[in-house]
Amino acid sequence: MPGAGSDGLWSIGELAGHAGTTVKTVRFYSDSGLLPERARSAGGHRRYAPDALDRLRLIRSLRGLGLPVAQVRRVVDEQAGAQGVLEGAVAEQLRALGSRLSALRWQEAALHLVHGCPPRERADRLRLVGALGSPPSTDPLVRFWRGWLPPRMPAASRRAFMEVAVPQPPDAPAPAQVLAFARLCALVSRPCDGSAAPSQPAAHRAAGARESALLYAGLAEAYDLAAVRMRAGAAPGAGEALDCFVATYARVAGCRDTPGFRRGLARRLAADPRLDGYWALVAELITVPGGVPEPTPGGAHDWLLAALERQPAA
Repeated sequence: MPGAGSDGLWSIGELAGHAGTTVKTVRFYSDSGLLPERARSAGGHRRYAPDALDRLRLIRSLRGLGLPVAQVRRVVDEQAGAQGVLEGAVAEQLRALGSRLSALRWQEAALHLVHGCPPRERADRLRLVGALGSPPSTDPLVRFWRGWLPPRMPAASRRAFMEVAVPQPPDAPAPAQVLAFARLCALVSRPCDGSAAPSQPAAHRAAGARESALLYAGLAEAYDLAAVRMRAGAAPGAGEALDCFVATYARVAGCRDTPGFRRGLARRLAADPRLDGYWALVAELITVPGGVPEPTPGGAHDWLLAALERQPAA
């Protein structure tokens, strides 16, 4: 440890010299309350104990990692539990940094989107991406589905559906994904059919808590089974996925799965409001650019409805 003055203390210049920094830096940390002096000289100059060197080095290391002064103070002031405090402060800083990096990646992709488009499309794209935050929020999509789903749907069933129906913005989006998400948010910001509220499928209108829970749990299983067939490139047709799909509607309606029920279900589902535009944009958003489109619940529903409509009349 470098030697101290005759009183065992260092001047602010001596401390700065031992730490390899400037007097201005030491004064800033002292004035911020991070580096308290031990005493003042007869002339009113700051005097520091030698152990202030280790504290100053710790402060500079934490500040070099980007931790704000408030977090640095928590670490240096709680020496007894410094390890836990330090881990928490670093974790918090990592989260904040990740959020800023994600925002920058979205801004970069949005700039490429605007820069690379034909001049006649630039104003429209600026309007679309300008309505998004960085990174964007899924709140508009959540609000849309809350108005669409059955009003008495149990909270657990609602959450499970939202996890599938509300796509999370990619951390490092391609320009095309930024455009898809912007269009998705613009789409749900207006009613599907031009009315004051989203139109509802027929199955929603009579669905209580039990029926809506059964309906969406059964449909989720049917959609998963259909997605397997879709990834394999299979055309819509009979099989386990279609049987599960029909059985779900039959169970909710309290009916048996008969040819007559299937014919009536096909007519009823064909007349239901369509959300094809929503699911097409979701597919663009969740599919890796240049990759094979990922099946969505909407795509699986259409596949199953096509399979149902192709059922023989017998």
